[in-house]
Amino acid sequence: MNENIVEGRNAVLEAFRSGKPVDRLYVLDGCQDGPVRTIVREAKKQDTVLKFVEKERLNQLSETGKHQGVIAFTAAYEYAEVSDMLKLARERNEDPFLFLLDGIEDPHNLGAIIRTANLAGAHGVVIPKHRAAGLTAAVARASAGAVNYTPVARVTNLKRTMEELKKEGLWFVCADMGGELMYRLNLRGPVGLVIGNEGEGVGRLVKEACDFTASIPMKGDIDSLNASVAAGVLAYEIVRQRM
Repeated sequence: MNENIVEGRNAVLEAFRSGKPVDRLYVLDGCQDGPVRTIVREAKKQDTVLKFVEKERLNQLSETGKHQGVIAFTAAYEYAEVSDMLKLARERNEDPFLFLLDGIEDPHNLGAIIRTANLAGAHGVVIPKHRAAGLTAAVARASAGAVNYTPVARVTNLKRTMEELKKEGLWFVCADMGGELMYRLNLRGPVGLVIGNEGEGVGRLVKEACDFTASIPMKGDIDSLNASVAAGVLAYEIVRQRM
């Protein structure tokens, strides 16, 4: 059984009340009885991604066939706070180096990026709550254990988080094919590396909050790298410049 799926009203309510991080909640559309209303209220209180779906969708997701109109997906690992990452940088006496991921939906890409962040000496990875992969068991496996060592924070609004981090002295560079060649940019100091969604790249609002856009030189016949590979290439240019 998948350790991330919680089914049935009592089990889902218990997951919320125990403080377990719940990534997504699926509720039978139109179901309005007392226990379900209580679960929905808990979900809204914790700003959980909430989806009202048809019975067929719940049946597809269910592993037991006894979902009682509610299925929750819980995180396999605890999320950190962004402030924990800044504290870690201070403890190491280093300029903060964070990865910010704008809508990475593939768990293997997310896991690979967390692994790269760990090896590149980054102080943490920031992901959005909506339209993005969370810390599932598949992500943990793809990270090769790096989730045990690299803090991952989940925020409601990536752009707002970036604005708050700018007050802490960070500046942001995002990967974009139309950007300045990465070797020409000064990537030292307190930096946030912003990597976009596998298909669409970095969203407009997040890109506008970035200070620079960096492009990776491409010599082949196709025009883009996988998101986790792009993250690795740019991260190691930052590492090179920081050494």
